[in-house]
Formats: sequence, C-alpha cells, structure tokens
Amino acid sequence: MEDKVTLTIGDNSYDCPVISGTEDEKAFDIRKLRSESGYISFDEGYGNTGSCQSNITFIDGEKGILRYRGYSIEELAEGSSFLESTYLIIYGELPNQDQLDKFREKVRVNADIHVGMDHHFEGFPTGSNPMAILSAMLNSLGCYYPEMTTNNRQQDLERFDEAAAVLLSKVRTIAAMTFRMKEGKPFVYPKRDLRYCENFLHMMFSNPYDDFEDEYGLAEALDLFFLLHADHEQNCSTSTVRMVASGGANMFASVSAGVSALWGPLHGGANQAVIGMLSQIHEAGDDGMKFIEAAKSGNAKLMGFGHRVYKNYDPRARILGEAAEKVLAAIGIDDDPLLKIARNLERAALEDKYFIERKLYPNVDFYSGLILKAAGIPVEFFTVMFAIGRMPGWMANWREVASNKKSKIHRPRQIYQGPGQREFLPMEKRG
Repeated sequence: MEDKVTLTIGDNSYDCPVISGTEDEKAFDIRKLRSESGYISFDEGYGNTGSCQSNITFIDGEKGILRYRGYSIEELAEGSSFLESTYLIIYGELPNQDQLDKFREKVRVNADIHVGMDHHFEGFPTGSNPMAILSAMLNSLGCYYPEMTTNNRQQDLERFDEAAAVLLSKVRTIAAMTFRMKEGKPFVYPKRDLRYCENFLHMMFSNPYDDFEDEYGLAEALDLFFLLHADHEQNCSTSTVRMVASGGANMFASVSAGVSALWGPLHGGANQAVIGMLSQIHEAGDDGMKFIEAAKSGNAKLMGFGHRVYKNYDPRARILGEAAEKVLAAIGIDDDPLLKIARNLERAALEDKYFIERKLYPNVDFYSGLILKAAGIPVEFFTVMFAIGRMPGWMANWREVASNKKSKIHRPRQIYQGPGQREFLPMEKRG
C-alpha cells in the first residue's frame, strides 16, 4: 500500500506522506510543501482540503452515513437522547447511568442566568434578529464566568466540564428569553424538575398564570431535532469555532463566533427557506407538481434538496420525515397542506430521473422546519434552534483544538490576484 504521494513540479519531486483515517479515508500531507517548494495548494471553499484530524464525527456522503463517535445516527435516534448523545460527542463514550445522571444534574442546575443579564435584552430593539442577540449574549455570558474564560488553554480546559454545562443549559434560556422579549412578554424562569426540552418549552410558552402543557409530544420531537443536529463534521460554523479556538480564544467566544457563522442562509438558515418555499407553493394553489417541473426547467429553486457533502439521501432527513408525520398526526394536522406538498416533492426526488441523476435528495432542512413550525417556533427562530442543537459539536471541537498541545493558529494562504507593485502619486499628480 502506498505510504506517500509524489508531486512533480518542474524538474523537482516532493514526497507527501499519506494519512489514513479509521474509515479508510485517504489524504496526503502537504504541510511541508510550501517550505520545500515555494508552492501552496489552491482549493477554494476547502471542499477537498482536510483542515484537521478529528475523532468526533464521521460522514460518508456517497453512502449517506453519519456517525457520532462510531455510533450510527439511526441507532442513536432510536435509542438515545439529546443529552446522552451530547455526553458521547463531548467525552467520546456513551455514559453509564450514574454518569448520565450527574451530567443531567449539572445541566439542570445551570439553567438560570444572572439577573444582571436581564437588562442586556433591553439594549436590543425588538426587531433585532434573534441570532444577533444569541451570539452577543453568549459572548456576554462569559463575562460572568471569568474563571472559565481566561484565554489560557490549560486553565480553560481545567474548567471545561463546568463551562460545557453552563453553555449547554443557558443557551436555551437565552433563546427563550429572546423570544419572549421580542413578543413583549415577561421572562419565564426555568424549573429544575423538568427535563431539557420540557424546560425549554416551559420557558418559551408558559405564562405566570398558566404553565405550558406538552400534550402532543413536542418535547420528544425537539429532543430528536437537537440530537440530529448535534454535530456534522467540519461544516461552516464548526470550522469557524475551530478557527477561533486555534488562536487560544475561550469556549464562550468560540461558540459565539459559531452562531454568527451559522446565521447565514446557506448554512443554518436553510430550513427557513424550505418553509418559505412550501408556503409559496401552497399559496399558488399547487400541490408541488407544477413547482417540480419549474425547478427542472430552471425556473424555480428547490430548497431543502441536495447537500455539499451528501450525494445520497441525508439519513437525518429520513428520520425527521417520520418524526414530522408523527408530530403533526398527534396535533391533529397530519393533513397539513405543507406536509402534503413536502411528501410530493420528496416522492418526485426519489422517483424522478432528473433528481436521481443529479443526486438531489432531501436534506435535514427539508423536514426540520415542519417540526419546528408545528411546535410553535417562529420561522425567524429556526436557526436559533439549530444553534442549540449544534452546541455539543461546537464544544467538542473546541475541546479537541484546545487539548492538542501541538495545535497551531489556523492561517490559510491565498493566491493574490491584485495589482503588482505601484508607485504612490501625490494628490496633485493623480488623474
């Protein structure tokens, strides 16, 4: 088996060692190429560049495989929970009952935020985007835990367990408070006898005189949503977290940057676009079939289909599709017109030669919006929900970078295409 790749540049050859992943992924190491040859590689968008070696998540986009720490997403979705999978993602192994109970307790007791932060919300206009508020508040949260935000890797790692519980618990509190601020409603504080998603729904939708009652299993559906979004290898936001962490920044600052990266419509905002598309189709009196033909002719953009990594059916989409039907049936709206349109679009993607040849299969965003909409989450908060779910992966990746004593600050190169050296002209000589 080859243990090196030889690159020939002019009359010179350079040997690059081969790195093999545990799933037989292959890469050739070019870290010394620039110093030895003066050349760098060019890979716009990093689609073919391995930026790190990680032990957390494995994806095979051709086969539609997603695993957390070696466990298939299908098995975790069937038998695990969000907090149990969070423990797995962060610490590398599934917890025993005692470990899980202690982890849950750490999260449970950290749900409330310092009353001083209540006033921070008053500084934001009610029309502010909730992702802007979430990013700012997570960064501000670190100010209340100076012992966890020293920007000294060793010191921050020593308090990692506490910091992880704080962020995992308080991110949903901040999200719920943002929702209620924008709605003009008083804050509802967490209850320690409620589980993770139950407490979130309580803080979102309870009133001082009327506690929210989960009659339709929404907490269970949200738990699944969070689990399926918990990590997804080196996507835009996760690689941003690692980039920021590589400079020695603390975990609060790093995940705040991750929220900002997730904000974009090509990343975390995609599920909002799916709901918008389904609503437009419904308003046009279409069952989806006319839209399919318009998309095939290039006259309409099909949202929620295809993926940068998956060239097969996104395994998370299949799981969420079943969950969406279950939730809508429990609520009594299994005949929801948007769900019917979604089913028609999915059927077309799986049966139509046009989509099959182009490997345009539904992705996780295709059904996630239906579940969030059914749970009463406003569309502008969909990306916030994504951020809550992705917190375990961000923290695990931060820990991986901070724990690597050989880790260097990330510093991509570029191919400069601007003007060559020019002579500076004083103002009176410029044309």
